[in-house]
Amino acid sequence: MQAKLMPHIEHGERVFRHCAALIRAADLLHIPVLFTEQNSHGLGATVDGLIGERHRLIEKHTFDATLCPEFTAALPSRNTVLFVAGCEAHVCVLLTVRGLLRLGYTVELVADATGSRAPENKAIALARAQQDGAFPTTAETVIFGWLESCRHPRFKDVLALVK
Repeated sequence: MQAKLMPHIEHGERVFRHCAALIRAADLLHIPVLFTEQNSHGLGATVDGLIGERHRLIEKHTFDATLCPEFTAALPSRNTVLFVAGCEAHVCVLLTVRGLLRLGYTVELVADATGSRAPENKAIALARAQQDGAFPTTAETVIFGWLESCRHPRFKDVLALVK
């Protein structure tokens, strides 16, 4: 979700909106969020408004974030499901998903919060990630899964994010 890249992402505003809802819901529910920036000197910083005080930002130059020691050191235990979103689907997102799978993580790839410049690149990346063992999902599915019930004390706050 880097500033110089997002204007070129197909349906970039929608991808950004789903990603932002996912992050805000995670914040409300105290779920940790980890950001990576790929070559921020070339692609710009993460779009304003996404990174909060509780988030960790890791600058990287490898396309697969798992090749960055700072990233792997920040990961939770392997019995945790990791939700991955971002851009571009067929480069950093896919390669990181494959790396996480190799490390033994269960990975859910949030399709509507993931984008590429060309639709065929995103489609192939989503298919490849699934073939490799990642589970496709959507931002709303993840968010409602985190809530588990409409009786969750933060339900109305979180619901407002997806309406």
